[in-house]
Amino acid sequence: MGEPALEHLRIRLACLHRALRAAADDRAAITARLTRPDLTPYCVTDDQVGVLLDDVHTLTEALTAPAGPDRAEPESERELRDRTAAGGTTLPLDALAAAFGLTRADQDALLLVAAPELDRGYERIYAYIVDDLNRRLPSVELLVTLGGRTAAARLARRRALGPAGPLRRYGLLRAYGEAPVELAQELVLGPGVFAFLLGWGGDAGLLGHDPGEVAPPDPRAASPYLASDRLTRLGRALGAGDIALAGLWGCPPDGQLDAAQALARAADRPLRRLTSDIEHDARTAAELGAVLWIPTDGLHDQPHRQLADTVAAVLLRSRTPVCLTGLRPWRPRPLLAARAYAELTVPAPGFHDRHAMWSAVLPDLNRTLLDDLAARYRMSGGELRAVASVAGAGARLAGNGRPEPVAGHVEPAIATVTRGRGGGAVSSITPRRSVEDLVLPEAQLRQILELASACRVWPRIAEAWGFARRSAHGGVKALFTGEPGTGKTMSAEIVTGMLGLELLKVDVARVVSKWVGETEKNMEEVFRQAEESHAVLLFDEADALFGKRGEVKHGTDRYANLEVGYLLQRLEASDGLVILTSNLKDNIDPAFTRRFHFVVHFPRPAAPERRRLWRLAFPGQAPLAADVDLDVLARLDMTGAGIAAAARTAALAAADGESAEIGMRHVVRGVARQFQREARLLRPAELGRYAVLLGDGEPSG
Repeated sequence: MGEPALEHLRIRLACLHRALRAAADDRAAITARLTRPDLTPYCVTDDQVGVLLDDVHTLTEALTAPAGPDRAEPESERELRDRTAAGGTTLPLDALAAAFGLTRADQDALLLVAAPELDRGYERIYAYIVDDLNRRLPSVELLVTLGGRTAAARLARRRALGPAGPLRRYGLLRAYGEAPVELAQELVLGPGVFAFLLGWGGDAGLLGHDPGEVAPPDPRAASPYLASDRLTRLGRALGAGDIALAGLWGCPPDGQLDAAQALARAADRPLRRLTSDIEHDARTAAELGAVLWIPTDGLHDQPHRQLADTVAAVLLRSRTPVCLTGLRPWRPRPLLAARAYAELTVPAPGFHDRHAMWSAVLPDLNRTLLDDLAARYRMSGGELRAVASVAGAGARLAGNGRPEPVAGHVEPAIATVTRGRGGGAVSSITPRRSVEDLVLPEAQLRQILELASACRVWPRIAEAWGFARRSAHGGVKALFTGEPGTGKTMSAEIVTGMLGLELLKVDVARVVSKWVGETEKNMEEVFRQAEESHAVLLFDEADALFGKRGEVKHGTDRYANLEVGYLLQRLEASDGLVILTSNLKDNIDPAFTRRFHFVVHFPRPAAPERRRLWRLAFPGQAPLAADVDLDVLARLDMTGAGIAAAARTAALAAADGESAEIGMRHVVRGVARQFQREARLLRPAELGRYAVLLGDGEPSG
């Protein structure tokens, strides 16, 4: 790529050399018009003042003339570009122009700044043109002088070369030193730009970056529900200047970008977001005619109070149109008093909205699959675009270059985009077991299957059939009660697997805090993680959090009751599936019990269930001896977890004793160990004729 790149620079610099020669001639003519050029550095004569006044009058008279088009490219450049494109490559300067939206005049300015890197002789030429030997680096004045032959063209170039212009905004050009006026500001190339222009390699996307820029949304994934009449009217009012501040509230963090983009689109303005410098952001947005987007969720917190005050103070002085977004409103009273303000609570996308969003990004999916995805997942536009991209890449990879249907790659793509966000007080569990592994009495098994089915259809009947308006509950809530080891946690995992979701298990010990308000804060983080991951939330052994409220006898009782009250509200507001497990149903506060759609009690397994549990406890590839009597083992009063633990102990005993098979003597040993762990007495009569294998309770392998 080096030779075509150098040839391109040669062609372009040849054009700029003509501009440099013309500028040098102009400088010579100006000097000749001054009666005593030898005195110019020391004084200004009367005649010189007259000449300069004539020049500036002519300049101001020409300021309103049209700037004129960019210079046309020469034929040799077009031929070089065609040859390079035929080889499957792009000229470096063209790549920069495409990546950062550079006009031909912008490209010329970039080359003029790069020229001294090729030959130091350019520095003296530049100093001559600006009539100052101390300013040898290219400056705004030089680039403006060379950028147009008319006053209007030079004024347009000066604006394009300012801090908000693309070259400096993206960092392709950087200010060097300090200048008394912007016109005298010297400029240098950003890191890596010169090497890239010479074709020495690099990534155009890494050469420049505007942290405040928000790229226009992908039209495919425009969220239809955000094109409401109210939001459109609000955006038009913001664009017309009828209001200066627009608040969009109720948006989750991952949906705020879509809402802000929809508002800016209705305002017919570009969108920029708040970075680290609010004053710079406001100035840049004003110069570009953009809407400044400020996410406000962090501004409520005490640690960010100074930032919130700074933002409010700048917005009081600014007249830049601003979009505020957040889960809850941020409304500083002095700001509302000083600037015209209007707001809108953005509703969560309903079932039909989600269906349309899925259809927009993945139009090839059939209606049945779209219905299922819309029911199970409440994703933002950004998440949907990520899913579509990952699924498309998976289809191309699996097809080995041939087109393959994308439908089979959607579920893995969803898992890639949404899962693995565990941490803090939750741990992520990927379901590995299926309903075939679940051993329950018929009534309980039917309830578990109904729970999974309800989770699939609830969004449809809640939103499409209108039941949501008659119910205070968001998603589906379930309570599993029963003794330890009876299958409560396993059932939660199986339901999650049937729904194709991720299970987030809450570490209650890390949620509960002795400090006032910390438990609620930790719980909010737990619910937020589950909602952002579209996961099932499991509170195992939930008695500590959801226990009964008591009579207030001490100061701490009041705060404990407040925690329960908060949990009631947060549980009710959650749109996902939340499962609680408890050893005793009576330990759970009745106010929670009323909010559960499903309450499933897990009894200790009876003999038929225990026989199936023993059969499932040994994998198909395990070398199980013929003397293992499942009928006798099924008579032992053990839970599913106890049976699984006994089977593992038996396998370890067989392997430790270098036995080729897991025999009845190993299983009896595992049972004895499990009874000991549970502090229960295993009577020999329960083993019948296998009681002799007990020995002293520690039979050898």
